Amino acid sequence: MDHLSAMATFVRAVDTGSLSAAARSLPSSLTSVSRQISALEEHFGTRLLLRTTRQLALTDDGRILYERAKAILSEVKEIEAALSRDRHQPSGRIRVSSPSLMGRLVIAPLLAEFLRRYPALSVDLLLVDRAVDMVEEDIHLAIRVGRLRDSQLVARKLADLRMIICASPAYLAERGVPRTPGDLAHHDCLAFSDAPGSAEWRFADGSKAGRKIRISGRLWMNSLDALAAIAKEGAGIVRVPSWQAEADLAAGHLVRLLAEYEPPPTPLHLVFQPSRLASPKIRAFVDYLVERWRGTDPFGTQC
Repeated sequence: MDHLSAMATFVRAVDTGSLSAAARSLPSSLTSVSRQISALEEHFGTRLLLRTTRQLALTDDGRILYERAKAILSEVKEIEAALSRDRHQPSGRIRVSSPSLMGRLVIAPLLAEFLRRYPALSVDLLLVDRAVDMVEEDIHLAIRVGRLRDSQLVARKLADLRMIICASPAYLAERGVPRTPGDLAHHDCLAFSDAPGSAEWRFADGSKAGRKIRISGRLWMNSLDALAAIAKEGAGIVRVPSWQAEADLAAGHLVRLLAEYEPPPTPLHLVFQPSRLASPKIRAFVDYLVERWRGTDPFGTQC
Protein backbone atom coordinates (compact mmCIF):
# COMPACT_ATOMS: atom_id res chain seq x y z
CA MET A 1 0.00 0.00 0.00
CA ASP A 2 1.19 3.50 -0.85
CA HIS A 3 0.69 5.12 2.56
CA LEU A 4 0.94 8.71 1.31
CA SER A 5 -1.58 8.10 -1.44
CA ALA A 6 -3.92 6.33 0.96
CA MET A 7 -3.66 9.17 3.50
CA ALA A 8 -4.33 11.72 0.75
CA THR A 9 -7.44 9.78 -0.25
CA PHE A 10 -8.56 9.54 3.38
CA VAL A 11 -8.14 13.30 3.90
CA ARG A 12 -10.00 14.03 0.66
CA ALA A 13 -12.88 11.78 1.75
CA VAL A 14 -13.19 13.61 5.06
CA ASP A 15 -12.94 17.04 3.42
CA THR A 16 -15.55 16.26 0.76
CA GLY A 17 -17.87 14.41 3.14
CA SER A 18 -18.27 11.15 1.24
CA LEU A 19 -16.34 8.43 -0.56
CA SER A 20 -18.13 9.11 -3.82
CA ALA A 21 -17.33 12.84 -3.67
CA ALA A 22 -13.69 11.99 -2.95
CA ALA A 23 -13.63 9.64 -5.94
CA ARG A 24 -15.02 12.35 -8.24
CA SER A 25 -12.56 15.01 -7.04
CA LEU A 26 -9.38 12.93 -7.19
CA PRO A 27 -10.46 11.57 -9.79
CA SER A 28 -10.63 7.86 -9.00
CA SER A 29 -13.12 5.05 -8.76
CA LEU A 30 -15.32 4.59 -5.72
CA THR A 31 -13.95 1.07 -5.38
CA SER A 32 -10.36 2.35 -5.26
CA VAL A 33 -11.18 4.98 -2.65
CA SER A 34 -12.98 2.48 -0.45
CA ARG A 35 -10.15 -0.04 -0.83
CA GLN A 36 -7.48 2.50 0.21
CA ILE A 37 -9.36 3.56 3.33
CA SER A 38 -10.01 -0.05 4.28
CA ALA A 39 -6.30 -0.74 3.85
CA LEU A 40 -5.47 2.14 6.20
CA GLU A 41 -7.88 0.79 8.80
CA GLU A 42 -6.33 -2.65 8.50
CA HIS A 43 -2.81 -1.23 8.69
CA PHE A 44 -3.52 0.79 11.86
CA GLY A 45 -5.80 -1.86 13.32
CA THR A 46 -8.65 0.53 14.08
CA ARG A 47 -11.83 1.94 12.58
CA LEU A 48 -11.23 5.39 11.11
CA LEU A 49 -14.62 6.24 9.62
CA LEU A 50 -18.20 5.53 10.50
CA ARG A 51 -20.00 5.19 7.19
CA THR A 52 -23.69 5.95 6.76
CA THR A 53 -25.76 6.29 3.64
CA ARG A 54 -25.59 10.09 3.81
CA GLN A 55 -22.28 11.06 5.37
CA LEU A 56 -19.01 10.07 6.98
CA ALA A 57 -18.15 10.53 10.63
CA LEU A 58 -14.65 10.37 12.07
CA THR A 59 -13.91 8.08 14.97
CA ASP A 60 -11.53 9.36 17.67
CA ASP A 61 -8.65 7.48 16.01
CA GLY A 62 -9.79 8.75 12.64
CA ARG A 63 -9.63 12.35 13.83
CA ILE A 64 -6.08 11.84 15.07
CA LEU A 65 -5.03 10.39 11.72
CA TYR A 66 -6.86 13.12 9.78
CA GLU A 67 -5.07 15.93 11.61
CA ARG A 68 -1.66 14.28 11.38
CA ALA A 69 -2.13 13.21 7.77
CA LYS A 70 -2.95 16.79 6.72
CA ALA A 71 0.26 17.98 8.36
CA ILE A 72 2.32 15.20 6.75
CA LEU A 73 0.91 15.89 3.29
CA SER A 74 1.61 19.60 3.74
CA GLU A 75 5.21 18.79 4.69
CA VAL A 76 5.61 16.66 1.58
CA LYS A 77 4.43 19.57 -0.57
CA GLU A 78 6.92 21.85 1.18
CA ILE A 79 9.76 19.41 0.44
CA GLU A 80 8.73 19.10 -3.20
CA ALA A 81 8.65 22.88 -3.56
CA ALA A 82 12.03 23.31 -1.86
CA LEU A 83 13.67 20.71 -4.12
CA SER A 84 12.02 21.72 -7.36
CA ARG A 85 13.88 23.45 -10.14
CA ASP A 86 11.88 26.61 -9.45
CA ARG A 87 12.90 26.74 -5.80
CA HIS A 88 14.02 30.37 -6.10
CA GLN A 89 10.56 31.45 -7.25
CA PRO A 90 8.21 31.37 -4.22
CA SER A 91 4.88 29.80 -5.07
CA GLY A 92 1.97 28.12 -3.37
CA ARG A 93 -0.25 29.02 -0.43
CA ILE A 94 0.80 30.39 2.97
CA ARG A 95 -1.42 29.98 6.03
CA VAL A 96 -0.77 32.70 8.61
CA SER A 97 -2.45 33.23 11.98
CA SER A 98 -2.53 36.53 13.84
CA PRO A 99 -4.33 38.15 16.76
CA SER A 100 -7.56 39.58 15.36
CA LEU A 101 -7.03 43.31 15.81
CA MET A 102 -3.40 43.27 14.77
CA GLY A 103 -4.13 41.11 11.76
CA ARG A 104 -6.92 43.37 10.58
CA LEU A 105 -5.29 46.76 11.14
CA VAL A 106 -1.56 46.04 10.76
CA ILE A 107 -0.92 42.79 8.87
CA ALA A 108 -3.74 42.85 6.30
CA PRO A 109 -2.80 46.27 4.86
CA LEU A 110 0.67 44.90 4.06
CA LEU A 111 -0.62 41.94 2.05
CA ALA A 112 -1.55 43.83 -1.13
CA GLU A 113 2.09 44.77 -1.80
CA PHE A 114 3.26 41.27 -0.82
CA LEU A 115 0.88 39.63 -3.30
CA ARG A 116 1.93 42.06 -6.04
CA ARG A 117 5.56 41.25 -5.36
CA TYR A 118 4.99 37.48 -5.43
CA PRO A 119 2.25 36.74 -8.00
CA ALA A 120 2.60 32.96 -7.60
CA LEU A 121 1.81 33.09 -3.87
CA SER A 122 -1.55 33.05 -2.08
CA VAL A 123 -2.17 33.89 1.58
CA ASP A 124 -4.74 32.59 4.07
CA LEU A 125 -4.85 35.00 7.04
CA LEU A 126 -6.54 33.47 10.08
CA LEU A 127 -7.55 36.07 12.70
CA VAL A 128 -7.88 34.41 16.11
CA ASP A 129 -7.12 35.55 19.65
CA ARG A 130 -5.61 32.27 20.79
CA ALA A 131 -2.44 30.26 20.31
CA VAL A 132 -3.09 27.97 17.36
CA ASP A 133 -1.81 24.41 17.11
CA MET A 134 0.37 24.86 14.05
CA VAL A 135 0.56 21.17 13.21
CA GLU A 136 -3.07 20.20 13.70
CA GLU A 137 -4.41 23.37 12.05
CA ASP A 138 -1.83 23.32 9.24
CA ILE A 139 -0.56 26.84 10.00
CA HIS A 140 2.71 27.79 8.32
CA LEU A 141 3.41 30.99 10.27
CA ALA A 142 1.93 32.42 13.45
CA ILE A 143 2.27 35.90 14.91
CA ARG A 144 2.49 35.67 18.68
CA VAL A 145 2.59 38.36 21.34
CA GLY A 146 4.55 37.96 24.57
CA ARG A 147 7.41 35.90 25.86
CA LEU A 148 7.67 32.59 24.06
CA ARG A 149 7.74 29.35 25.96
CA ASP A 150 10.50 26.90 25.13
CA SER A 151 9.42 24.99 22.07
CA GLN A 152 10.62 23.42 18.85
CA LEU A 153 9.42 26.42 16.85
CA VAL A 154 11.75 28.88 15.14
CA ALA A 155 11.05 32.48 16.19
CA ARG A 156 11.89 35.75 14.43
CA LYS A 157 11.34 38.91 16.45
CA LEU A 158 9.44 41.52 14.48
CA ALA A 159 8.74 44.38 16.87
CA ASP A 160 7.76 45.38 20.40
CA LEU A 161 4.30 46.19 21.73
CA ARG A 162 3.45 48.54 24.57
CA MET A 163 0.21 48.18 26.50
CA ILE A 164 -1.15 51.41 27.98
CA ILE A 165 -3.97 52.39 30.32
CA CYS A 166 -6.53 54.92 29.04
CA ALA A 167 -9.87 56.50 29.85
CA SER A 168 -12.02 59.25 28.42
CA PRO A 169 -11.89 62.81 29.79
CA ALA A 170 -15.58 62.50 30.74
CA TYR A 171 -14.97 59.39 32.83
CA LEU A 172 -11.99 60.96 34.61
CA ALA A 173 -13.95 64.15 35.32
CA GLU A 174 -16.66 62.09 36.99
CA ARG A 175 -14.60 59.43 38.79
CA GLY A 176 -11.20 61.05 39.28
CA VAL A 177 -7.74 60.17 37.96
CA PRO A 178 -6.01 57.06 39.35
CA ARG A 179 -2.54 57.99 40.60
CA THR A 180 -1.21 54.51 41.34
CA PRO A 181 -2.07 51.03 40.04
CA GLY A 182 -3.71 50.25 43.37
CA ASP A 183 -6.27 52.98 42.71
CA LEU A 184 -7.78 50.85 39.94
CA ALA A 185 -9.62 48.88 42.61
CA HIS A 186 -11.94 51.89 42.96
CA HIS A 187 -12.57 52.32 39.23
CA ASP A 188 -14.61 50.64 36.50
CA CYS A 189 -12.19 48.60 34.39
CA LEU A 190 -12.92 47.22 30.93
CA ALA A 191 -11.31 43.81 30.50
CA PHE A 192 -10.22 42.01 27.35
CA SER A 193 -10.92 38.29 27.67
CA ASP A 194 -12.88 35.41 26.17
CA ALA A 195 -14.37 34.58 29.56
CA PRO A 196 -15.45 36.90 32.38
CA GLY A 197 -14.01 36.49 35.85
CA SER A 198 -10.90 38.17 37.14
CA ALA A 199 -7.97 39.60 35.23
CA GLU A 200 -4.53 40.90 36.05
CA TRP A 201 -2.79 43.94 34.62
CA ARG A 202 0.97 44.08 34.99
CA PHE A 203 2.83 47.24 36.03
CA ALA A 204 6.46 48.13 36.57
CA ASP A 205 7.66 48.37 40.16
CA GLY A 206 11.43 48.23 39.79
CA SER A 207 11.62 44.42 39.79
CA LYS A 208 12.15 42.21 36.77
CA ALA A 209 8.77 40.48 37.08
CA GLY A 210 6.86 43.68 37.80
CA ARG A 211 3.68 43.95 39.85
CA LYS A 212 0.36 42.40 38.92
CA ILE A 213 -2.83 44.15 39.90
CA ARG A 214 -6.02 42.09 39.95
CA ILE A 215 -8.94 43.92 38.45
CA SER A 216 -12.60 43.05 38.58
CA GLY A 217 -14.04 44.46 35.40
CA ARG A 218 -17.61 45.64 35.01
CA LEU A 219 -17.43 44.84 31.30
CA TRP A 220 -15.68 41.93 29.60
CA MET A 221 -15.24 41.61 25.85
CA ASN A 222 -13.09 39.66 23.44
CA SER A 223 -12.73 42.65 21.10
CA LEU A 224 -10.15 45.36 21.77
CA ASP A 225 -11.81 47.51 19.12
CA ALA A 226 -15.12 47.45 20.95
CA LEU A 227 -13.50 48.03 24.36
CA ALA A 228 -11.65 51.11 23.11
CA ALA A 229 -14.86 52.47 21.56
CA ILE A 230 -16.76 51.98 24.81
CA ALA A 231 -13.94 53.57 26.80
CA LYS A 232 -14.24 56.68 24.60
CA GLU A 233 -17.90 56.86 25.63
CA GLY A 234 -16.92 57.06 29.29
CA ALA A 235 -17.66 53.49 30.37
CA GLY A 236 -14.39 52.98 32.24
CA ILE A 237 -10.64 52.43 32.10
CA VAL A 238 -9.21 50.23 29.37
CA ARG A 239 -5.83 48.61 28.67
CA VAL A 240 -4.99 48.58 24.96
CA PRO A 241 -1.95 48.51 22.66
CA SER A 242 -0.43 51.98 22.29
CA TRP A 243 -0.66 51.84 18.50
CA GLN A 244 -4.39 51.23 18.70
CA ALA A 245 -5.02 54.25 20.94
CA GLU A 246 -2.57 56.62 19.22
CA ALA A 247 -5.16 58.49 17.11
CA ASP A 248 -7.66 58.79 19.97
CA LEU A 249 -4.96 60.09 22.30
CA ALA A 250 -3.91 62.73 19.76
CA ALA A 251 -7.55 63.76 19.24
CA GLY A 252 -8.23 63.99 22.97
CA HIS A 253 -10.82 61.22 22.99
CA LEU A 254 -8.69 59.21 25.44
CA VAL A 255 -6.21 60.18 28.14
CA ARG A 256 -3.18 58.08 28.96
CA LEU A 257 -2.94 57.03 32.62
CA LEU A 258 -0.25 55.62 34.92
CA ALA A 259 2.45 56.02 32.26
CA GLU A 260 5.22 55.95 34.86
CA TYR A 261 4.09 52.47 35.92
CA GLU A 262 3.95 50.92 32.45
CA PRO A 263 5.90 47.64 32.09
CA PRO A 264 8.57 47.23 29.39
CA PRO A 265 7.30 46.57 25.85
CA THR A 266 6.23 43.04 24.99
CA PRO A 267 8.00 41.30 22.09
CA LEU A 268 6.14 40.31 18.95
CA HIS A 269 7.42 37.21 17.15
CA LEU A 270 6.74 35.39 13.92
CA VAL A 271 7.06 31.65 14.61
CA PHE A 272 7.21 28.65 12.31
CA GLN A 273 8.29 25.03 12.33
CA PRO A 274 11.99 24.27 11.70
CA SER A 275 11.07 21.97 8.83
CA ARG A 276 9.69 24.98 6.93
CA LEU A 277 12.87 27.03 7.25
CA ALA A 278 14.08 26.14 3.76
CA SER A 279 10.76 26.91 2.09
CA PRO A 280 11.10 29.86 -0.32
CA LYS A 281 7.56 31.05 0.39
CA ILE A 282 8.13 31.08 4.17
CA ARG A 283 11.41 32.97 3.79
CA ALA A 284 9.71 35.44 1.45
CA PHE A 285 6.95 36.26 3.95
CA VAL A 286 9.29 36.54 6.93
CA ASP A 287 11.76 38.73 5.04
CA TYR A 288 8.94 40.93 3.76
CA LEU A 289 7.60 41.73 7.23
CA VAL A 290 11.09 42.38 8.58
CA GLU A 291 11.80 44.67 5.62
CA ARG A 292 8.59 46.66 6.05
CA TRP A 293 9.18 47.22 9.77
CA ARG A 294 12.95 47.70 9.74
CA GLY A 295 13.89 51.10 11.15
CA THR A 296 10.26 51.94 11.98
CA ASP A 297 8.13 51.85 15.12
CA PRO A 298 4.98 50.22 13.68
CA PHE A 299 3.36 49.76 17.08
CA GLY A 300 4.10 53.09 18.69
CA THR A 301 6.34 51.80 21.49
CA GLN A 302 8.05 55.18 21.69
CA CYS A 303 4.87 57.17 22.26
